[in-house]
Amino acid sequence: MKILSSSQLRQWDKYTIEHEPISSIDLMERASSAFCTAFMSKWPTNIPVIVFAGYGNNGGDALAISRILAQHEYQVETYLFNTGSKGLTNDCETNRRKLTEQGKARFIEVTAQFVPPKITENTVVIDGLFGTGISRPLTGGFAAVVKYLNAAAKQIVAIDVPSGLMTENNDGNTQDTIVRATYTFTFQCQKLAFLFPENQQFVGKVEVLDIGLSDTHQPFTSSPYTILQQDEVKALLKTRPRFAHKGTCGHAYLVAGKKNMAGCAVLSARACMRTGVGKLTIHTQEANRTILQLAIPEAILDVEPETRDKRPTIAKSLSLVNTCTAVGIGPGIGTDENAFDTLSHLFSETEVPIVLDADALNIIAAHPGLKTLIPPGTILTPHKGELARLLGSNDNSYEQLQQAMQFAYQQGIYIVAKDAYTAIITPEGIVHFNTIGNPGMATAGSGDVLTGIILSLLAQGYTPAEASIIGVHLHASAGDIAAEQLCEESLIASDIIDALPKAFRKIK
Repeated sequence: MKILSSSQLRQWDKYTIEHEPISSIDLMERASSAFCTAFMSKWPTNIPVIVFAGYGNNGGDALAISRILAQHEYQVETYLFNTGSKGLTNDCETNRRKLTEQGKARFIEVTAQFVPPKITENTVVIDGLFGTGISRPLTGGFAAVVKYLNAAAKQIVAIDVPSGLMTENNDGNTQDTIVRATYTFTFQCQKLAFLFPENQQFVGKVEVLDIGLSDTHQPFTSSPYTILQQDEVKALLKTRPRFAHKGTCGHAYLVAGKKNMAGCAVLSARACMRTGVGKLTIHTQEANRTILQLAIPEAILDVEPETRDKRPTIAKSLSLVNTCTAVGIGPGIGTDENAFDTLSHLFSETEVPIVLDADALNIIAAHPGLKTLIPPGTILTPHKGELARLLGSNDNSYEQLQQAMQFAYQQGIYIVAKDAYTAIITPEGIVHFNTIGNPGMATAGSGDVLTGIILSLLAQGYTPAEASIIGVHLHASAGDIAAEQLCEESLIASDIIDALPKAFRKIK
């Protein structure tokens, strides 16, 4: 499912109107009816509803919604802000007339002075002031109305987009003049801005409503942003041959765990094995030998020999890497000189696909010259902090995404930017957003588990793009299964590993 810009959505509306064919006012009625169906499934008719409508087409939606809710016996009060220099849009004017002719909703048209209504704790406010066309911060009277709503209302439901929020880049926007919705019922597809953490305070819970836009236009609309669907992931999964054996199912090499960090290696290794790799070799330090042999008896250990000064040496052990089919490095390896040597050797000598996580990313951030040495096709799995250290700090998620896309393109690499909506960024400039998973997965070791999953898939012969997409979806699906069986607060990384078999079955 593609994520489209505001201008592309307007083009999609126009295409639907021309090719269904359907009039613009009837398409507005369809969207408003979809909104009301969603609204009525959540709020009973005995709650007071106050609708705020602007002078554009979002206001036209709001007026139609007022009429439909009033028809279903909701007690509706409607404020239309007719303050635009050009007056109301045609469809907004039509819905104004229909609402006043119906006569069931209390209707106030604001042309100059606005006297705010009394909003109680039970009141549900419907925000229809502005939609997807906003390109600059709200000012003047509308800014004042938004500040009033945010201060007075406990429940705000936004029509399509919270008023004042731009659908992509909100750098330079004014936060206190954006409606803080508790729900957003958005039309036809997600908006890019909804997927960024700093905008959660504005969009609340998001529900995408299908309003029947033409299905012959959207697939051909170019966009670098997509929402991953389970059917897409299922199509990528390979069927294991009947005569498969461990030698044909891949051999992963995992570099993980310095002294006192054996848990990182355990979690990543267990996830790797549980995702189906034929063999796994763990490169780790001597202090972890007993722990790993007990925790992962299925794995082979490649323990770092120590020099006289007690500093482990890596070069000899890494000669094994190219006998494997993929290598992962980072969980719990530290950022000391030995870890730096390990990463440098991998970049210069390894011929198999690589996954980089955690401390491997921190080493690169501390030694920027390593960035240009990252082999093409490598997968990086940073969280927001690691991504900021790699590319430079940026509080604006849209700008940080653009930086990551540019970095992936320049280096020919894949970036799995971990977040509530993890973004899989390809060298071709495509971004796949994963929208499943839950806050319970924000727990120590969850990233180590994802590294093990992706490493396993790479070792089994999946391409970097396939391994990233399947791996992220599997990880999130397992997290959802674990949270359903337990609860978000009690979820730990091991629970995600334990739920992987059910996640595979769910996808299949």
